[in-house]
Amino acid sequence: MKRLCAAALACVLVAPELSAAAPGLLHFTPAERERIASHGPWPPTPAPDPSNRVDGRPAAVAYGRLLFFDAALSADGTLSCASCHRAELAFQDGRRVARGRADGLRNTPGLLDAAQRRWLGWDGAHDSLWAASVAPLVAQREMAASPAQVAATVRREPRLATGYRAAFGVDAGPDDERVLVDLGKALAAYQATLVSERVPFDDFRDALARGDHDAASRYPLAAQRGLRLFIGEGRCSVCHAGPSFTNGEFADVGVPHFVPGGVDGGRHDGLSRMRPSRYNRLGPHNDAGAADPHAVTTRHVAPQHRNFGEFRVPGLRQLVHTAPYMHDGSLATLEDVVRHYSELNEERLHSDGERILRALHLTPGQREDLAAFLRSLSTGGL
Repeated sequence: MKRLCAAALACVLVAPELSAAAPGLLHFTPAERERIASHGPWPPTPAPDPSNRVDGRPAAVAYGRLLFFDAALSADGTLSCASCHRAELAFQDGRRVARGRADGLRNTPGLLDAAQRRWLGWDGAHDSLWAASVAPLVAQREMAASPAQVAATVRREPRLATGYRAAFGVDAGPDDERVLVDLGKALAAYQATLVSERVPFDDFRDALARGDHDAASRYPLAAQRGLRLFIGEGRCSVCHAGPSFTNGEFADVGVPHFVPGGVDGGRHDGLSRMRPSRYNRLGPHNDAGAADPHAVTTRHVAPQHRNFGEFRVPGLRQLVHTAPYMHDGSLATLEDVVRHYSELNEERLHSDGERILRALHLTPGQREDLAAFLRSLSTGGL
């Protein structure tokens, strides 16, 4: 009898967190369940962009899709948006550094769930999805066209002229900049439909919320342990918050911003470029004008010294399909990302910047668990 009692006690000591309601389910405290629930539900309710008058209109979505895959808008007729944002790679390109980035600094951001972002680009240089869509059309390192070239192409090409009329109700007029911005708004209307699919985590989260322990127990234990680290000791969810797993802001995460030839200014440079732009929400192309509730943020945000080396906190959905990682593409695998945060060099963090981060010093098993959870945020990740 004593041996039986001792064996039973050993089982309790080895696996005290397993739920009695379902053997394959960890026991999550009420506080942990609340944090888990905050990462849903998914998919989110669409939030129209008041600055874009054609957001959500089927004709504009169709026109934006046509534009997205059409190379005619580039200066030499060889490059389209889809050249760098490939659907099979979650609208990323799989390259360490974006095509055309001769400076070797930036990885191509994925476009899934982009409509939910307050700031676009790794440095937040754009305050709307349509402004972010205008930028590559005229950037010399990307599609390299001018407003005049873009507008002339739209007026000349029957498929583009017809699509413009269907999307905006008028023919492309003589104002080249207006035509350029309208194309950005049609592209944004299409990209707003690029919402990532549900993933294994969503099924677990919903099952846990409704008290269906049997369904929740189908989620692998390694992913459950990784989730507990993510919302608890690792404090990952402080920045990777909400249903999209991002707070939408910017942080220094210890990736060096001193690069060959100088400094990648990150958020500081992004704000310095966004504020004077004619394409921001304070400019003449905001369809809502002063009634746009997001314009006030653009008006009052300003670059600060601590913004050097800060980059946008990315959403984590479908991240299995968007390798390599970080703003500079310097980490090849999810395991590399987990190792980075486990062995974080805190001396590389700004002294006056983000101080949430600390080296996690994870065991090999904990690193595997955290990677398992991160993989569960993608379709086919488990």
